[in-house]
Amino acid sequence: MATAVNGVGERGDYGEGANDRGPAVMLDPEYRPTADEAFMGPRQQAYFRAKLLDWKDAILRESKETLNQLQVDSLREPDVTDRASSETDWSIELRTRDRQRKLIAKINAALRRIDDGEYGYCEVTGEPISLARLEARPVATMTVEAQERHERQEKISRDD
Repeated sequence: MATAVNGVGERGDYGEGANDRGPAVMLDPEYRPTADEAFMGPRQQAYFRAKLLDWKDAILRESKETLNQLQVDSLREPDVTDRASSETDWSIELRTRDRQRKLIAKINAALRRIDDGEYGYCEVTGEPISLARLEARPVATMTVEAQERHERQEKISRDD
């Protein structure tokens, strides 16, 4: 079944209507962006919007599961070693959730860039970010080259 993705981040089944950003774009579930089509045209934007929204939904689901598990599993192990092990496990889990919370902010920023027509373009050079990079890291804001320059500059600044 095809999925309709409209211009403001709402998804629905095939046949969803238009909105203030234009008609919904129908995506075949097998669709993958290619260099043969217009860069960041409606289909590519719809594809990356759906990818970002699915990623965000998965993170939020995992977070709810973690919270539910925290409420169910209290740290009441009688053995001190078992309790310490559980505390370490939960500490790691909570750090992971905190990183994912920060990732949600990046996903939201990427969705805003799609709405603004800036998604897929390097924030430093203005050049298109490769589709392979966006596929691997949909929240990317720089081309690989610009990211490497940025990281080298950060390393130099840290070393001083």
